[in-house]
Amino acid sequence: MRFDFFRRSGSGDAVPDGLGTGAAASHVLSDAGANGQVAYAMLLDGQRRVIGYRMAWRAAGEAAPGAHAGAGVKALMDTLALHLNPEGKGWLLGSQMLFVDVTVDALFQSELQSLPAQNVVLCMGADDLMDADMRSILLFLREQGFGFMLCGAPALPDDAELRAIVTHVEVNAGDAAIVARLQNEVQLGHPAVELIAPRVDNWAQFDACAARRVNVFVDGAFRNPPVKEAEDALQPESLLIVKLMQMIQRNEDVRAIEGALKHDAALTYRLLRYINSPSVGMAVEIHSLRHAVAMLGYSPLYRWLSLLLATSNKASSPFMMKKAILRGRFVELMGQGMLPASESDNLFVAGMFSLLDQLLGVSMEGVLRKVQLTEAVQQAILSRSGLYGPFVALAESCEMDDGRAPRLSEALFLGASQVNAAQLAALVWSLDASPATTDAAA
Repeated sequence: MRFDFFRRSGSGDAVPDGLGTGAAASHVLSDAGANGQVAYAMLLDGQRRVIGYRMAWRAAGEAAPGAHAGAGVKALMDTLALHLNPEGKGWLLGSQMLFVDVTVDALFQSELQSLPAQNVVLCMGADDLMDADMRSILLFLREQGFGFMLCGAPALPDDAELRAIVTHVEVNAGDAAIVARLQNEVQLGHPAVELIAPRVDNWAQFDACAARRVNVFVDGAFRNPPVKEAEDALQPESLLIVKLMQMIQRNEDVRAIEGALKHDAALTYRLLRYINSPSVGMAVEIHSLRHAVAMLGYSPLYRWLSLLLATSNKASSPFMMKKAILRGRFVELMGQGMLPASESDNLFVAGMFSLLDQLLGVSMEGVLRKVQLTEAVQQAILSRSGLYGPFVALAESCEMDDGRAPRLSEALFLGASQVNAAQLAALVWSLDASPATTDAAA
């Protein structure tokens, strides 16, 4: 089928023949793709679990977030396909969804076909969705499996055909009347739609959305409530993990570490479950702590325990756990090739522990009084300085989408494409690193 059939008159240059079906592993990114940055917000369900991402493209020098121009959507799609849907491997994010804001002209770009339609939702304003000239291409893309999110509209379209295209609706988190009206329309026989709030300011607003069955996008600025200062705020499991980490730092005999670990069978199970997860990639199944140390040594064990510590607070949300794991892996990947391979575990710990106060509900100073870390890791956590600090600062900037990432990456001699690759690889890796978070969320 020729894409020209759906081409809007006057929309610019001719569109390439055919609807490309291959992934973008063979794509050569344009200048925009080489210089722009991927940014994202996480989509949380009512249990505060990450179920998708709203992806954005920040061209070099862009002052503020805005609707993507055609070149930006092309660069974003190329980058996402290259790292999330590589040729020969398929879609790497499982059931998670991607939401992308698009312009009218972007719908005619063949790059849309480089991602699996059933995992992509195209976000558009009411005027563009209701444009009669767009009906054919909208119906075609919906038939392929793409979803559509209606943005900035107080009600669903009256047109039944157009109404059937809409799969998601953006709603104001505080407008209970609109939410009730949209949900009532579904009850009257209209096709079901998913309601999504584009942002909330705090967990109270989030809980109000969850009560109304509205999922929520949260960005990197979203934080947990203020932390506790009490010395005894760490939970028993957290204290045991801290004890084990200290024993490893003192290079104590593995039999002594095993003896301490035996006091918590559930923790032993979670540790072995993580060691045997695909993210670790062991060629043989590990059956005991001693077996793991014999195979890999103490350094990976310290890393695994640090991950378990970050997920040991049962009151913490799966969202914060996911964010910490993502940051740890992102920092580690950015440091690869620049620092010796022996620094990988420290990079991961520095990245993840930079959110430890948020995860454990304890002040960072209180955590560091309990957990003995190297000077370089402490500098990274407390002041974003030292050997690892610049990598943590860059990861934080990418999460915040605050415009500092180009300058911070340039200082580390990292190109935008390298940062994007590390960030998207971390998203994929976090899926396999989820055994610890699954238990916490249960």
